[in-house]
Amino acid sequence: MANDLIDLIKTRRSVRSYTAEPVPEELLDQVLEAGTFAPTGGGHQSPVIVAVTNPETRERLRQLNAAVMGKDTDPYYGAPVVVVVLADGERGTFVEDGSCVLENLMLAAHALGLSSCWIHREREIFDGAAGKELLREWGLPETLRGVGAIALGYAAQPEGAAAPRKEGYVVRV
Repeated sequence: MANDLIDLIKTRRSVRSYTAEPVPEELLDQVLEAGTFAPTGGGHQSPVIVAVTNPETRERLRQLNAAVMGKDTDPYYGAPVVVVVLADGERGTFVEDGSCVLENLMLAAHALGLSSCWIHREREIFDGAAGKELLREWGLPETLRGVGAIALGYAAQPEGAAAPRKEGYVVRV
């Protein structure tokens, strides 16, 4: 069992091209549930996970993220699902809490045959007026801050091998 987890960690890749095939609800539910089991500072469970499958909402997020980048592109690489991870900005560990959730989401996706990629700029999106408007529409508190998102779906091409690990990555003292 432990070796399966280590293999899963070593074989997960960030995917930057997706098919339009929808993610089955039962798989999405399993990925989302895995996110809820991430460790959080003091066990406070500060993150909130928002699974975006609605095409219009996904397009709004795409436009907001692309605007932060300063270019008209799809920062979510055509993935049919965008999973946004927000966390209570009043918690001192909100970035760490949300980051652990994102990692759990990506590992669970890989375990279930799905692909993912961690996407940035959600902090800028949800700190801005348009992001606050989305939070209100979703019935969420404006104290939530964006930590990141994952593009989620099926890879359009085979995933590549891992790059070699850098020298000095681990130091034993």
